[in-house]
Amino acid sequence: MEEDTRKQSPIFTKTSDFILWLLQHTEKFPKSERFRLAKRLEDSAFGFYELLVEATRSSRRKRQILIQADVQLEKLRLYIRLANAKKLTSLPQYRFASGALIEIGKLLGSWLKTVPEI
Repeated sequence: MEEDTRKQSPIFTKTSDFILWLLQHTEKFPKSERFRLAKRLEDSAFGFYELLVEATRSSRRKRQILIQADVQLEKLRLYIRLANAKKLTSLPQYRFASGALIEIGKLLGSWLKTVPEI
């Protein structure tokens, strides 16, 4: 898949938009949480995006990579819930993040369904 196609694909666009929002949001975390929870959130988001890119480059391992991306997305959901539980996100921010991750998860699930099991 060409880079232009990745940029136009909804999962790449939604993930990129979410990462931009997340980076702005985690900058406001207290210093003690920036090196703990913010780092995990950011690393998970970047790791997820990197796996999506990797899946576009691999035909043999695509399904395995997309399953790894699903695991990474689940970690990201956990960290968002923890940020909310620690009052690092407001209710509207939590709703936005949760909604974005649900939408991204649906897009990932749809992509995974198109990849045959080997």
